[in-house]
Amino acid sequence: SNLKKCLAEPDVQVPLDEIEIDENLRFVKEPIEIVERDVKNLKRRRIPLVKIRWNSRQGDEYTWEREDQFQKKYPHLFSKPVPSSSVAP
Repeated sequence: SNLKKCLAEPDVQVPLDEIEIDENLRFVKEPIEIVERDVKNLKRRRIPLVKIRWNSRQGDEYTWEREDQFQKKYPHLFSKPVPSSSVAP
């Protein structure tokens, strides 16, 4: 057999109770906070965006999301004021 015995190092192991997975066996990431706000101008539309910090196992991870869609899913994150990166016209 080409398989070799794996000797795990205790300081590298991740405790199983810290790992959250969904029914499709994907890692579950939850948003931690809204870091920044911005507005994207597209022709005649203005799309409000929020920059989200996620709890990722690889370290800090940030993404821009549509504010209206994100507020429906995570309303508790919108209770604190967040600085805006764009200047209001």
